[in-house]
Amino acid sequence: MTDRGGALPDYLAGLDYPVSREDLIRWCQENGASTEQLQAVRSLPVEQFGSPDEVTEALRTL
Repeated sequence: MTDRGGALPDYLAGLDYPVSREDLIRWCQENGASTEQLQAVRSLPVEQFGSPDEVTEALRTL
């Protein structure tokens, strides 16, 4: 994972999948993700994620 994503997977615990990028952003905001982490999520090119692994993989491509 890039530094932009930081420890984002910590914020994914308890999230129900599939999830849209917009819902993922909202979830991270509500669970205290940093500004840098939120920027990373906002820049993800994928609109829908089926699992935490898909989110992590997308963050690695940033």
